[in-house]
Amino acid sequence: MASAPTRRALLICASAFALGAGAAWGQSIDAAANEARYGASPWRRVSDAQWRERLPELAYNVLRHQATEHAGASPLNREHRRGTFVCAGCGLELFRSQWKFNSGTGWPSFTRVIPENVGTQTDTSLPGERRTEYHCAQCLGHQGHVFDDGPAPTGLRYCNNGAALRFVAA
Repeated sequence: MASAPTRRALLICASAFALGAGAAWGQSIDAAANEARYGASPWRRVSDAQWRERLPELAYNVLRHQATEHAGASPLNREHRRGTFVCAGCGLELFRSQWKFNSGTGWPSFTRVIPENVGTQTDTSLPGERRTEYHCAQCLGHQGHVFDDGPAPTGLRYCNNGAALRFVAA
């Protein structure tokens, strides 16, 4: 069973949330182009019951119901091989391994994403906070949130739930 998040991890995340993520950053995500590309995807016609059957419980809760895994729980935090991180729901490529970095938050973090393969929306689920949620453009599975406190060259931190990803070695 995963342990509860540490006070340090919660403070880091709270600080990141306070910084907000509503601004337009250097990496453009074209929502209209993504919708044109993936709007008719058969992955979007999979029922909730079918998702529940296909996915492990944690992946189902994260991808389909925007849950968050415990900080430090994902084995992908320790994944350093060359390869690609793909959506655990449908297999769409989302990140390259060279974009991964250790953010110290306890979740797999990346400086950039494959923009044509993600969508974004404003998340106001935390009282008084506006965050930018991102999801797989093909199956609409929730991945995580993007923040503007990442390292160079983008200054972004795509903070991803490991349960929402699979790693494919090169």
